[in-house]
Amino acid sequence: MNLETQNNVSFVTFSSFKNAGVKHGFSTRIGGVSEGVYDSLNLGFNRGDSDENVRENYHRIANALGMNYDRMCLSKQTHTTNVIIVDEKDAGNGLTKPLPYDDVDGLITNIKDMPLVTFYADCVPLFFYDPVKEVVALSHSGWRGTVGKIGKVTVEKMCTEFGCNVNDILCGIGPSICKDCYEVSADVANEFIKAFGEEHKSTLLRPSIFNPDDKDKYMLDLWASCRLVFLEAGIPESHIETTNYCTHCNPNLFYSHRIMGANRGSLAAFISL
Repeated sequence: MNLETQNNVSFVTFSSFKNAGVKHGFSTRIGGVSEGVYDSLNLGFNRGDSDENVRENYHRIANALGMNYDRMCLSKQTHTTNVIIVDEKDAGNGLTKPLPYDDVDGLITNIKDMPLVTFYADCVPLFFYDPVKEVVALSHSGWRGTVGKIGKVTVEKMCTEFGCNVNDILCGIGPSICKDCYEVSADVANEFIKAFGEEHKSTLLRPSIFNPDDKDKYMLDLWASCRLVFLEAGIPESHIETTNYCTHCNPNLFYSHRIMGANRGSLAAFISL
């Protein structure tokens, strides 16, 4: 991924998406007006920051990405695999007007100039773009969403609703917690073994590096898991781009729930036709 700065606002982008000409980006902490634990580009209205600061931060990231602030469409994430189609009536949802939905972790649209927005602080942002049918999507993939294969759910919905072909879709796995930082308990590890099969256990899980003597702790690779989900959905391997940024390894650049807990800001993914 590429770290870019426009008008003092920093964000990261995928090379493949840039080459395809689609507007997109994943925010960092850098370039906003929020203070204290929210320093500085907090994009979450639910963190305890002032709405005035958050709205100014949205104006700044929208300007940096060349996107339309007034038409942004936000998610309402609850770690589900619910993915919805949004259209013209949804322009401004969550920013210039109230959200009409709940329990939505993925958004898909073919409407131009209507940026989709989803939120993060260690979970995996998944980006989708079909340049043939002109469809974009974002999905929030925490461990529950990854076990539920929300990436595959999103691809399948793009295909059924808009006639997309899996061979045309570009997919991106964005900044999130890496395999060397993400320790999980045995119950979570077992969910991944059930979802992906024993044959992938050694790829996705290894003994804890923080608690090597604890047999109930594992290191989990969410990036490899999401990659398997995309391959299972039929996405060509050459169409999958994976981040090289870990949110936990870079707390000066990103918010990390594992480090900061609830007293932090929120990052966001953006994509717009």
